[in-house]
Amino acid sequence: MTAPVRFLVVLDADSTLIEDEVIELLADAAGSLALVAEVTEQAMRGEIDFAESLRQRVRTLAGLSTDVFAEVGRLVRPTPGVQELIDGLHAHGSRIGVVSGGFHEVLDPLAAAFGLDHWRANRLETADGRLTGGLVGPIIDAAAKAAALREWAALEGVALPQTVAVGDGANDLTMMRVAGLGIAFNAKPIVKAQADLAVDARDLSQILPMLGLRG
Repeated sequence: MTAPVRFLVVLDADSTLIEDEVIELLADAAGSLALVAEVTEQAMRGEIDFAESLRQRVRTLAGLSTDVFAEVGRLVRPTPGVQELIDGLHAHGSRIGVVSGGFHEVLDPLAAAFGLDHWRANRLETADGRLTGGLVGPIIDAAAKAAALREWAALEGVALPQTVAVGDGANDLTMMRVAGLGIAFNAKPIVKAQADLAVDARDLSQILPMLGLRG
C-alpha cells in the first residue's frame, strides 16, 4: 500500500490561524484602534506597502506595558477547525507552519498550544518593560513569507508542488504563487482573484478534503 502524499501547509496567522488581527488588539489597548484598523485594511487590500504600514501601526503602540502580550493572548480566538486541520495533517505525515506579519510575542504561545511544526513572525522592540514603538530584526513581509515556505519545504524534504499556502491578504500572494497550491481563506477580493482555490466558510478543516486527506 502506497503511503499518503506528504504536504507542507503554511498558514497566515491573523484572520487565518486566528480570527483576530493582533495588531488591532494591541492598538485597542493603546487607544489607537481606529487609525490602525484603517491602515491594516489598506495593507490587506494591497493599497500601501506592508512594511511601511507595519511601522506606522507599531509606532502607535509606544509606551504599552509588556503585560499587554498576556492580555491580548487571552483575547485571541482560534479559527474553527484549526486543531482538526493540524491533527489531520500530522496524522498523514504532513507538516504545518505559520508565517505571520504579526508578532512572535503572541504567536509563540499559540504555536506551542496548537503543535505547529514551524512558525515565524515580527518582533516588537521593548525597553524597561514597555514597547518602544519599534521593531527588532527583519520585517516579515510578502517576500519573507515566501522565503519561509521555501526554507521549511527544503528542511522537511517536501517538493514545492507538494506545498500549500493559505491566507487572506495581499501580503500572502507571493507565498501563494510559490506554493504548489494557493488557497484564499475568507480573503480579500484581490487574493481570491489570484488564488487556485477559495474557502469562504470560517472552518480551516475544509482544507483537508482539498488535499484528499478527508472524505
